[in-house]
Amino acid sequence: MKRRQFICMAASAVLLPGAAVASMPKLVVHKDPYCGCCEAWASAFADAGFEVDLRNENDMDAIRARLKIPASIQGCHTATVNGYFLEGHVPLEAAQRLLAEKPALAGLAVAGMPKGSLGMGTDPGASYDVMAIPKDGGAPYVYIAVRPK
Repeated sequence: MKRRQFICMAASAVLLPGAAVASMPKLVVHKDPYCGCCEAWASAFADAGFEVDLRNENDMDAIRARLKIPASIQGCHTATVNGYFLEGHVPLEAAQRLLAEKPALAGLAVAGMPKGSLGMGTDPGASYDVMAIPKDGGAPYVYIAVRPK
């Protein structure tokens, strides 16, 4: 979270008690019971003010099938928020943009477990794509390209 965003959120919480909390959506995170990076990813969302419901699952394939997440873009864990899915290590900024813009998408995905992605440590050379998956079944496309700064 950028400093300016944090200051605005903090000021809102002081001036309008309950407003900052009420505006943050609930994020349900489905994960393998033995995965630690999923918890790190979910913690980053909790730290940003999301209400996080972390659920250990024994059959992630069933959850992904229900949400119609293509096998080619599957990641480590699957979250749902405000009618969208977030598959894998989607950056916080991408999820915030999705929720602000409300495009006609089923969700966002980061395939695999890219080094340096949210929950996967820090790597100044991190390079991966956040894919947008259209609701209409169209081809996924790059929503955000994460590249070294």
